Order: sequence, then C-alpha cells, then structure tokens
Amino acid sequence: MVERELKSEIDQIFDHIEKGDNFLLSGGAGSGKTYTLVQCIIGIIDKFPNHKIACITYTNSAVKEIEERINHKNLQVLTIHDFLWDCIKNFQNELKHAIVTLANNPLQKKINIESPNVEMFSEGIRYMENLNLSKGIISHNELLVIAEYLFEKYEKLCDIIKDKFNFILIDEYQDTSELVIRIFLDHFRKGSKKNIIGFFGDAMQSIYEDGIGDLNKYKENAGGLVQEVKKLENRRSPLNVINLANKVRNDGLEQLPQLEKTNPIPPNMNEDGTIKVGEIRFLYSAENNLDKVRKYLEWDFNEKDKDGNLKCKELNLTHNLIAKESQFGSLMDIYNNDQILEYKYIVDVFLKNNPQIQIDENDTFGDAIEKSGQVPNGGKMSDFINSNIDLFNEAKSYKFNLFRKIYLNSDILTDDKKQNEKDLIKKGTKRDNLLKHLFKIQNCIRLYNEKRYNEFLKITDYKINSIEDKKILQDHIEALSKTDGKTIGDVIEKADEYKLVYADDKLYEFIQNKQYVYNRISKVKYSEFINLYNYLEGFTPFSTQHKTKGREFEKVLVILDKGGWNNYNFEYVFDDGTIYKSLVDGKAKSKLSNYPKIKERTEKIFYVCCTRSKEKLAVFFHNPKPSVINTAIAWFGEENTINIDNF
Repeated sequence: MVERELKSEIDQIFDHIEKGDNFLLSGGAGSGKTYTLVQCIIGIIDKFPNHKIACITYTNSAVKEIEERINHKNLQVLTIHDFLWDCIKNFQNELKHAIVTLANNPLQKKINIESPNVEMFSEGIRYMENLNLSKGIISHNELLVIAEYLFEKYEKLCDIIKDKFNFILIDEYQDTSELVIRIFLDHFRKGSKKNIIGFFGDAMQSIYEDGIGDLNKYKENAGGLVQEVKKLENRRSPLNVINLANKVRNDGLEQLPQLEKTNPIPPNMNEDGTIKVGEIRFLYSAENNLDKVRKYLEWDFNEKDKDGNLKCKELNLTHNLIAKESQFGSLMDIYNNDQILEYKYIVDVFLKNNPQIQIDENDTFGDAIEKSGQVPNGGKMSDFINSNIDLFNEAKSYKFNLFRKIYLNSDILTDDKKQNEKDLIKKGTKRDNLLKHLFKIQNCIRLYNEKRYNEFLKITDYKINSIEDKKILQDHIEALSKTDGKTIGDVIEKADEYKLVYADDKLYEFIQNKQYVYNRISKVKYSEFINLYNYLEGFTPFSTQHKTKGREFEKVLVILDKGGWNNYNFEYVFDDGTIYKSLVDGKAKSKLSNYPKIKERTEKIFYVCCTRSKEKLAVFFHNPKPSVINTAIAWFGEENTINIDNF
C-alpha cells in the first residue's frame, strides 16, 4: 500500500532548490503537474525576486496557458525550439561551421546537404517552418541537432545561458528530445557557472516517438544529476479508473485519489467530499460494429456541458479509423492512399540513383516512366492504377519536374495546430495552402451562422463601404452557406466570385505546382470538408488517442483497434504471458524482438486514454483472445467484462 508524503511536493522541490540540485517532479495523469509548475514559478519569484526563469513547454498552446496564469518580468515562457533558437541565433559564424561539420561527418551525418561550405550561407542561418538548407534555412529537426552540437562544443555558450537564466523549468519533459536533455544535464554541467534545471512530467505519458521518455539514467539512484519528487494524488479520475491505471503503469508510481476538498472541487470528488467510485467496463464482440457498442452504452455522444464542450469522447488510434466514422474518407484517401504518387516515388528514386538517364524540363510523368522502365510493384498499387485509368492518364500528362515534388500524407490533412500568421512563418502548421484556404472559407461561414458578425467581418475579404454593401455581403454569405451538393471546387470559385475569400497567390501557387492534387480535391463534395473541419475543431465526439493527451471528459470510449499500425498492439497490453509464450514457441524472432517495445508503447497510449475519464470509462476490443479476456476480468472485474453479442 503506497503511503502519502507528509511534506507537500512544493516543499520537497524547494528543499532541492536550497541545496542547488536539479529536480524532477513525476506525476501521473490528473495529478495537477501544471498547477505545481505554476506554484513553483510563483515560489521562485517570491523567494528569489532578482532571478530569471525560463519555462519551456512542448506546445504553443501550453505557452499561452502558462502566460495567462503568470505574467512577470523575470519569467520567459517559450517552446523548446524557440528557446534553443534564441540561445544560438546570434552566433552566426559558429552556426555555419556547425552545419558544415555535421553534414560532412560520415559517422554522424545528421544534416543532409551535399558538399556544404561556409560561403554558401552568405545571408546567414535562419530558423523557419520549411527547410531549405541551401539557402541557410533550418527547420525543427536540424535546430535540435545543431544546438546540441554547439552546446557540447562550446562550454562558454552553456555559461552564457546559465548566466541569463538562474532557473530553467521544462514542462512535459518526457516528450522532449534526448538531444535537449543532453544539453541541460550533460553539457551544462561542464561549464563553470551554476543554475538549476527542473523537470515536470510523467514517464508513463511519453507517447511520442521522438521524446526521451524518462530520466532514469540521470535520477539520484543512477547518476545523481536529478532528484525526484513524486506527485501521487490524482484529482481527475474516479477510484475505479485510478485502480485500473495503477495496474497498467509499469514504473512503480502508484496514484491515490486526492482527499483534500479544494475550491473548485476536484472532478473526481462529490459535493460532500467523498471520492467518486466511477464506472469501468471492458466490452468485446465477434463483430467490429461500433454502432452496436454505442447503442449498448446508451451514452449521448452529443451532450454538452455548460460551457458548450462535449461530455463524451470516442478515442481511436489513427485518423484513418476516424475518417470513416466522421465521413471524410475521400479526402483521407487522397492524402493517404494515392498509389499513383507512390508509383511516382518509385520512378523518382530510380532516376535519382541513375543520373545517366536525363530528364528534360519538358518531359512528362509518362516520359519519365518510359525512360526509367519502372513498373508498378503489383498488389495494391497496380489495383489502384487499373481502377483509376483516367486519373493515371491525367497524371502522366504533367511535367515530371513539378509532379515529382508532390508529397501528401495524412498529417497534412489532419494537423490541427492553430497559430496566427506570424507563428505560421516559423513553426505553424503542416496544413498545405489549399487546406488553409478552405479553413478560412469555412471559418467565415461558421462565424456568420453563429451570428459572430464582428469576428466574421475581420476575416472576410469583402470590404464594406456603404449600406448597399452590407446587403450584398449578407446575400453572398448566405448563398455560400448553402453548400448542399456543391463540390470543394464550386465553393472556392463562389467564395472568390463573391469576394468573401479571394483565391490568393498562395492558392494559385498550390494549383500551379500541384494541379493533380487540386483536380482530385476540387471534385470532392464540400460537405466532406465540413466533416473534416468539424472533427479537427473538436465539434465531433471523435478524437485520436494521441490528440486527447492533457484533456478530460465525463465519459470516454476507447476503441482498441490498432488500425493497421504495426507500432502498437493492444493484445500485448492484456497479455497474461500466453501471447509472449506463443511467440517464443513459434520462434517468431522478428515479432519477439519487437514485443517489449510495442507492449510498452501500447501500454502508455492505453494509460493516457483511460485516465481521460472523470466518471465513466468503456473500452471495446474486437474479437479478443481468451488470454485478453482473462486479463480484462482481472482488471475490470468479471461483472464489468461484457460480451455485447449477448445483448
């Protein structure tokens, strides 16, 4: 039985600060780590009024959240990329040499540019969204590599930053790149100056592949560079969800429900101060019928709270699984399943590897196919091309030097970052210019329909100079709002014709460079884009399991379907040893070697999903093995492990 710590987490943190030690606050889901981070900052400002603090967060939204809670002249809140760029951007000579060195190092070639030299970068090194190393423009990944190299090479740089910031506090440390952790815990200690680094996060919620995951090798019992403080109480989840989450955790941190009745009352506490018991259910079926699952639960997935937020969320592992449910499958197929573009990639790679085959600037994709001699690799690719001959013939007519540059994937379609135009220059969004244009159109329509007229007038391109203009604007936006039966191309043309959202240079550039893509998307019904818009804006009950991190809902349904993603396997989470033994006995060496990593990765995403619930949690597993059901019974209880085929 875990015991509660008598001394508060803040007091423990300041004990370490007084000793000059780096510290780590480890807290499970719903423990209020951001609250503790804010309290820590307030305490530092109070105790050390002249000390400067850098607070580093994972996302721009987290920056805004912390800035809204604390506004002080000694505090600077930044994303990790912004922080690092601010640290190194003025050392232009060192930056140029770093790029050349890293690009030419055959053992550690992390900067991909051919035959670089310092003279290439006459305009200096800049950090922006779109990588262009030949022009000295680095992006996110290159920034991390270059920064780590510079901090390792120059002790003086470490001391400059330690002089600038007495405290550096890193939120959601588990999602931070290992390169960044090396800067703070390996390279910083080499300098002569001293400062304190504080980490806040949860190793069990490290669900992104490029994050360090944990600080085990740096903790007090393994190097002594970081002293750990554990935040055990959970203020979000009811008792049954906490007990389930503790069974899934694999790092020894066992959570307890918060007992103190605070104001406001914690989500997992009743008005009388008692802890909510909550409801957990493991549902399974031979059918993969989600409508049947929803019907069994009898939840109102469209129910909203007093602030207009949905009370229920259905969590799937991939956007592909959601696209069908949310009815934007055609757009997903274009961005994620275009086998003609996959074929183009085969031809392009072959030609790049065989420079003796010359491609003329007037050569088409069809010419490139003929010169390369490459054929579709059969299966899915051949089936797609044979089923879309007209589309394939159209593709073959495009100039290959433009066509070869077309790149699509589902991340472009489903990215939901919302930044302003200034942010877009530097760190922005993965959305292409066509999608950005469509979002502006739909934002106009939504704001008008919601009677948010001032906001609508700020973003529409229509200019009002008279009373008559107001009437024309009203007629046009109402006409544009009637999208039934219209294609995406129709709506773009009408928005431009009505002067509501002009087809600007960025859209024309997209069409010119990606005519093939535009032609495909413009034929899709606009109603499908509305479905995508509503999903990404959070107006539907659907979400990916990764996207929901940090959120909380009254009722949560988790769909345990890996959606064809081989990095995850929910069977491994519920394995009682039977599946692992079958891999050993079957001598499936490839699967066996990947088993531990896949199991751990899937346990973490499952943990994150379960701990979103404030009242009711249901998970659905399609056609589980007996060993999976056995573990479900042990975790959820026999009465809560339900075969819905019986209903």
